[in-house]
Amino acid sequence: MKQRVKVSPKLFADLAKVLMNDPTAVRVTKYLSDKLTIKATRPVYRRRNKHQRKKSAKRTMRDDVLTIRFTVGPPNYLERRFIKDCKRAGEPFPVRKIRYQHLKK
Repeated sequence: MKQRVKVSPKLFADLAKVLMNDPTAVRVTKYLSDKLTIKATRPVYRRRNKHQRKKSAKRTMRDDVLTIRFTVGPPNYLERRFIKDCKRAGEPFPVRKIRYQHLKK
């Protein structure tokens, strides 16, 4: 039987605040332990590139709405690799900083 994890609502608020204030951030991750992470993700919709977009293109409702998906659970492959690198470097757990991931250009 899986254990229930108690997470403070303040952590969710902090992650949401980071995503709202940084328009280029797509995913932010908070590491609570080496077995538990909290992620806030902003869905990325496919956009037309600058050559296909009309200069008089109107803003859509999607431009004004911010959707955030929260995930609480074990780290994925890339996060496990980051945790391993932190441990090698001697970084104490839990990592105090929030990790940002931005859009690829």
